[in-house]
Amino acid sequence: MTIKDTIRKYTNELKQVTHIPAKEVEILMLHLLGKNTIWLHLNYNEEFTKEKELEVLVKKRATNYPIEYIINKASFYGEMFIVKPGVLIPRPETEILVENALEILKDKKETIKMLEIGTGSGIISVMLAMLIENIKIIAVDINEKAIELAKENAIKHGVENKIEFRLSNLYENVNEDDIFMTISNPPYIANDYKLPTNVKYEPSNALFGGNIGDELLKDIIKDTNSKKIPYLLCEMGYDQKAPLENYFKEFNIDTYNFYKDYEKFDRGFTLKFKV
Repeated sequence: MTIKDTIRKYTNELKQVTHIPAKEVEILMLHLLGKNTIWLHLNYNEEFTKEKELEVLVKKRATNYPIEYIINKASFYGEMFIVKPGVLIPRPETEILVENALEILKDKKETIKMLEIGTGSGIISVMLAMLIENIKIIAVDINEKAIELAKENAIKHGVENKIEFRLSNLYENVNEDDIFMTISNPPYIANDYKLPTNVKYEPSNALFGGNIGDELLKDIIKDTNSKKIPYLLCEMGYDQKAPLENYFKEFNIDTYNFYKDYEKFDRGFTLKFKV
């Protein structure tokens, strides 16, 4: 059976789990063949020799198992990152968080020290290390799998000398007093929220932030303030702007602003404390 016919055959099996079933079949084929999209399109009428292996992957994907975990990679900010089960999959909206940090840091001449809380696969720290010349980053997570994966991604992108990875619950193992900025995409979903089927395969400790959902965010705000760190940038839930804005009143804040994601939902904030 040709590549073209194989795509047509297996597309039907993924129509219930994705809005781009044919594209996902192609992605799985490319993963098996070790080829790129251009090669695939030039060889549509050639024989496909790995149908048995493809059938296994398609059936796995048809259970809503994330395709990123199957192919062990995900695109973020135009770069390809290693992804593994047990660590949160990168989301496109987190690119906005990177952009916001870049806006503050890009013109700094002196070396900046930054902390990332909940580094996951390391995408935020690795991208900022790639984009900013004079930066030193401490990246922490409570998940040992995440720390190991983040190290792999730092090495893959050649920035391992700029990032120190630590196992730490928030600021627990962070004692530095010269951090300029903390950045975080922490768990912010309420514990009783019913997740979509595909998200259930991702680690719960990277998703759920407490009974209300914003408990960890509030801990990060409080601890960042007590550490006298000037800037805090965080991602948040779409319905958390009002309670967080109210919480900001408990602190001596210079400026703050919220931002929206690509779907126009409230998605995060930038805080500048008076220090």
